[in-house]
Order: sequence, then C-alpha cells, then structure tokens
Amino acid sequence: MDGLIEVSYTVMCKNDVSKEVILAEVLSNEKVMKAIKSEFASGLRNLVLSAKEESTVYIKTQKEVFEFTASKNDFADLLELAEEDARKHKRLKKECDGVELVDIVTIDS
Repeated sequence: MDGLIEVSYTVMCKNDVSKEVILAEVLSNEKVMKAIKSEFASGLRNLVLSAKEESTVYIKTQKEVFEFTASKNDFADLLELAEEDARKHKRLKKECDGVELVDIVTIDS
C-alpha cells in the first residue's frame, strides 16, 4: 500500500482522571448548588436546581495531542511507532509511561 497516514496520540500518566457523573448528581451537591445560586441567582430565595434531560458530565485530564506521519505499510505497528515518537521527543516521563492513539487519518497524495 502506498501513501501516508497521520497519527494523533496522547501520553497516558498514572494520575490521569477519567470520570463520568450524572448531571442530577452534580446539581444535588450542596456546594455546587450554592455556587450556581450565588453566581446566577444572587439575592433570590426558594430556588430549586433541575435538569430536563439525564445528561452525563465527563471529568477528564486535559491532554495535549501529538502527531506524527507514518507509511500505510506500518499500520500494524502504529502503537509502537507512537511510543517511539514519544520517547524520541522525551514526552514519556516518570509517571507517564504509555500512549493512547486518538486519531488515524489517511493523507491523500
């Protein structure tokens, strides 16, 4: 196969956070309730916070996305190539020892 692919990846660390919380759970938290009321309804009384739909709030560590280009022939080795790229650019540190592939895009010649 001829051509190139652009690979995007992030570095995974031990202290990364990835959590899902239901919006109703967030709104029922007393500290969150007070903060929302003081910010958006200051001076008003007898207020109730609610949501129309059951939504999920995602709490994740913000990650920087890195990119490199590889041959389509190397598709099976992309994870290894991403780890090599991270090591080459000294992105793997003490608590960060792996990579996660984010996106793979074919580059048309």
